[in-house]
Amino acid sequence: MNSKFFTTEKATFQGLDFITVKSNTLKQRTDITVFTPPNLDESATPLVILLHGVYGSHWAWTMKGNAHITTQKLIETEQIKPMILAMPSDGLYADGSGYVPHQTADYERWIVEDLVEVMKEQYAQITDESPIFISGLSMGGFGALRLGAKYPTVFKAFSGLSSITHFNQIGEFVSDFEQLKQDALEQDGVLEWVLRNNEIIPPFRFDCGTDDILIEYNRQLHLELNNHGITHTYEEFSGGHTWEYWTEHLAETLLFFNKQLV
Repeated sequence: MNSKFFTTEKATFQGLDFITVKSNTLKQRTDITVFTPPNLDESATPLVILLHGVYGSHWAWTMKGNAHITTQKLIETEQIKPMILAMPSDGLYADGSGYVPHQTADYERWIVEDLVEVMKEQYAQITDESPIFISGLSMGGFGALRLGAKYPTVFKAFSGLSSITHFNQIGEFVSDFEQLKQDALEQDGVLEWVLRNNEIIPPFRFDCGTDDILIEYNRQLHLELNNHGITHTYEEFSGGHTWEYWTEHLAETLLFFNKQLV
């Protein structure tokens, strides 16, 4: 098979695949953790992209959030159809890239283009007909909501957990926000892209814990979406900006994605 990537390394350990690929858009190597349900024989299997937050990497959703365990339980109890999880690194810029284009590397296209292409090359069950969903937490929630709204023809639905809702809020988490602002080519928010593409926006949802440091930003986004008449789902649950919250509430996102497959 002719690959679009100069190098792709893959290994399997305890039911998870670990991929290192030289990304064309980042111009460097980066990593993906992948969960494939056992005995998967379907074609055009749905692909769920899960984005991590600041400080983390590709392993976070499995090693800290048990995403693969949650997914498998939902599949086994027939609450969702089999889905493949792709959990990429954000490119490992400083404390977090924001999943936006930078001067020297395009962290946005890494997710929207390269990652999807790697998955199609490495997994026969992922085809051009596979529905693609995207979700994430905190900075990854920002990435998922923003990219889902910016690329409405790529994603069938999107979701965010405890999401940053505008680029400026990343400054509350990173050690050198001034450098990030110098490097980032786009510094917008989720609402701008939802409004720009509101005629073709796919179904989306987001949730946040009532004790989360980002709760007011999420409530404001919900209010603004309502004021503009944008259909969406917003939920609040007890909890804070923690892995306990994200581990517990990933299920709502997967169930929401599954509804879009009917």
